[in-house]
Amino acid sequence: MEVTMYDNLLLLPLFQGLSKNDMTTIIEKVKLHFLTFREGETILRQGNPCNQLCFLLNGEIKVHTKDANHGFALSEILKEPVIIEPQSLFGMHTNYTASYLAHTSASVLTIDKSFIFSELSKHEIFRINYLNILSNRNQLAYQKLWNTHIGTLSEKFVNFFSLRCQLQEGEKTLQITMEDLANLIGETRINLSRLLNDLQDKGLVQLKRKEIFIPRFEKMVAYLNESSANDMEP
Repeated sequence: MEVTMYDNLLLLPLFQGLSKNDMTTIIEKVKLHFLTFREGETILRQGNPCNQLCFLLNGEIKVHTKDANHGFALSEILKEPVIIEPQSLFGMHTNYTASYLAHTSASVLTIDKSFIFSELSKHEIFRINYLNILSNRNQLAYQKLWNTHIGTLSEKFVNFFSLRCQLQEGEKTLQITMEDLANLIGETRINLSRLLNDLQDKGLVQLKRKEIFIPRFEKMVAYLNESSANDMEP
């Protein structure tokens, strides 16, 4: 069992680079909780305190975020292996910023915050991995913010998702009215409607009442980038 647990932990960015002896020590001293969830079950809820590191080991999870201030909700799918909101464990705001539900049957590992201080922080490689993850997320967030509300309609539409999504690929679902989305990205409802209907005609989005579904975000972005490049040609 130890070999299997060791191999599973090494798949996670936080533990990559640790020796087998280090991993054995961690397994012996740190209380690891392995949980399974059926499709549709809630793993973590938005707004609840983050007092543990949570890892998706197997399966897929749906990230669902509600913006109470602007009245919309955004969902995306994450696949294994992934660490869930490591940035929410410390700082001024230590609550989950989204809800996480099992999109398929899912296996999850959790480690209580107390063990981060008492055991895991003793390992230099773990500390470096954790700092790298937090730094990378911070740098990516800065890059996204730099382009907010800048550019063409297509660019602002893409940036709206890029700023709020953890992955720049895969399926996304946005629950919002056309008028509210237009206001949020600083465009007219008519122009936004034309763009979305064109994307729907190309099979890149599916429009429902107060909902925009994007099957493959990266494919939609590639089409919009190509269209913009063609428009710029003499």
